[in-house]
Amino acid sequence: MMDSRILLPAVLLVFGLATVLAKTSPGACEAKNGTSCEECLKNVTCLWCIKTKSCVTYPVKTILPPHALCPLNDARWGLCWMNFQILIITLAVIGGIIIIAFLVCLFCCCKCENFGSKRFEAKMQRQANKMKTKQEERKAEMRQRHDEIRKKYGLSGQNPYSKFA
Repeated sequence: MMDSRILLPAVLLVFGLATVLAKTSPGACEAKNGTSCEECLKNVTCLWCIKTKSCVTYPVKTILPPHALCPLNDARWGLCWMNFQILIITLAVIGGIIIIAFLVCLFCCCKCENFGSKRFEAKMQRQANKMKTKQEERKAEMRQRHDEIRKKYGLSGQNPYSKFA
């Protein structure tokens, strides 16, 4: 059971790396200069620059392609119809929405949990008050019964041992 859970991701990782390495032969992107954007972006490591109409290898050492290579609003990566600048803004907005949604859920869960515990504490307090009332009633009944027995046997006067207490 455990071997299949480790084996499957390992096999997928090897096939994924093999696919990426097969597509990333040195100079593969530069060889596609003079072709179309779609042809260039079939390789995930390539960046198409509309301004110069050239296909270049994406500079992975710098997160964003430098302006000297291609301006952000002219750079295309992944999709020909979406420029790099819009892609960055879209991803930042989606990331911000996810973070805000997470914080709202976290706040609501904590708030609801406290609300639920207050309700639970109130319920437990009501039960404790009921039990205390019943106990006091039983205590009063027992005291009354004891007083009746004392009266019956003439022990209702002062207890001779009370002066020692």
